[in-house]
Amino acid sequence: MIRFDKGMLLVILLSVVINFFNLGAIPLLDPDEPVYAETPKEMFQYNEFMSPRIYGEYWYDKPPLYYWLVAGSYKLFGVNEFAARFPSALLAVVSAAAVYVFTRRWLGDRAAIFSGLVLATSIEYFYLAKAAVTDITLVSCLTFALLCFWDKRYYWAYFFAGLATLAKGPIGLLFPGGILACYLLLSREFGLLLRMKLGSGMLVYSIVALPWYWFMYKMHGNAFIDTFIGFHNVTRFTSPEHPEGVLWYYYIPVLVLGFFPWIALLPQALWRAIDTRGEKGQLMLFLTIWASFIFLFFSVSQTKLVSYILPMYPPLAILVGWYIAQLSEQYPKPRPYCWAIGLTVMSVLLGGGMLFGLKEMPQLAHGVYMQLSVLVAMMAAVWWFVWRKDYAWAVGVKVTAMTAFAIILVGVMFPIAAPLFTSKDIATELTRQYDGKSSLYVIKFLRPGVSFYSGLYGSEIKTESELQEALGKEGKAYYLIRKSEYSHLPDALRIQTKVLADVDDKILLEKSR
Repeated sequence: MIRFDKGMLLVILLSVVINFFNLGAIPLLDPDEPVYAETPKEMFQYNEFMSPRIYGEYWYDKPPLYYWLVAGSYKLFGVNEFAARFPSALLAVVSAAAVYVFTRRWLGDRAAIFSGLVLATSIEYFYLAKAAVTDITLVSCLTFALLCFWDKRYYWAYFFAGLATLAKGPIGLLFPGGILACYLLLSREFGLLLRMKLGSGMLVYSIVALPWYWFMYKMHGNAFIDTFIGFHNVTRFTSPEHPEGVLWYYYIPVLVLGFFPWIALLPQALWRAIDTRGEKGQLMLFLTIWASFIFLFFSVSQTKLVSYILPMYPPLAILVGWYIAQLSEQYPKPRPYCWAIGLTVMSVLLGGGMLFGLKEMPQLAHGVYMQLSVLVAMMAAVWWFVWRKDYAWAVGVKVTAMTAFAIILVGVMFPIAAPLFTSKDIATELTRQYDGKSSLYVIKFLRPGVSFYSGLYGSEIKTESELQEALGKEGKAYYLIRKSEYSHLPDALRIQTKVLADVDDKILLEKSR
């Protein structure tokens, strides 16, 4: 039985405010959000909920769990931006609450409150919680699985590992299995192998995870295996999808920004965790392995995306929350000035980055100055409360500041910047001007958003040569591209077309013959 108390209600309330504020007011941002919103929309269109489709064709990019959740959300709220993002926002709240409950059981009330608040107010966590993407779904399932393992609720652990496999693929089993294997090796708790119900647990996992994979194989054969397992898992791990991002240190700056403002406490928390012994030390070891495994796995992977390391945030939040509790409970004498110094350095870097970004988007100046005011106030207050050794107040200041930061980001800055990153407005122009029968060509980057907002799929253009080839075909046609593609067109092709709409950085062209 889960016991609700004031601390848990605080974590839930704060998470709801951060994750649900203005959730449906921002259009879906290209190209990822429209992909995960369009596929469940087509599930209803084709009355097919097992084999995901996009643009009317089967595709094998991701398993169906997030699509099913969004489809259920569409039934409740209609097909819109709020519904597409609702599952991520809700699961982020539930995950923060789960971290609180787990930490309260093993590390006490103060550590539980701090841990839940740390997770809920980390920049990357609440940013992805407000996005129609699969990452929070995977993080939730993996978090539930690993926390259940430590709680010795083994069947639930296997159950959630199965859901993780339905959310993202084989890593749903690989991550819990790899993390537990590393823990057993380093802790030498090999007796757990006899107690963790491996045989019957794997049966539970198989019942949850495998039916969909078996159905897809029977339905689509080797096309599913080669594309989903071969390309989207093996090939993307061994070969870079974005060669410019293959840097061994790629995830260091991602973690520094993504775990802001708590990153300043992470080195001390890890050091304290490594130095802890006994049963609590075993938990610290487990959490450290959990976070390290995720970080190292994706650092080795050749395909790197900012969101990949999100599954390490729950254990890091517990470690940092526990460390803050330790500051006031067991280590009251030395003031942790490294906390205030680290926060100052990270805030200056973040603020400097925002100011630098104004060169490209000066229209965000008002929002940026508001954010800088929040950062300055947070830095000053943390210095004051660290000097006074009021660490709970320092946490409260940071939580309040990050709540304001999130509200300004979504309430002030995103509405201004969103038109540059969404196809909604140009899709509206396409719906108004398209004759409904001529050929339609859409650049790959814009196609998901155009499809979601207009219901028109068009033919996909991937490269400039394909665009020029499409422009060279006989007959009337429409082309939806970005200004960057348009600027590279030869004059001979440009004079054949008429610009019907020029919306932000997107252009709708018509060729009459």
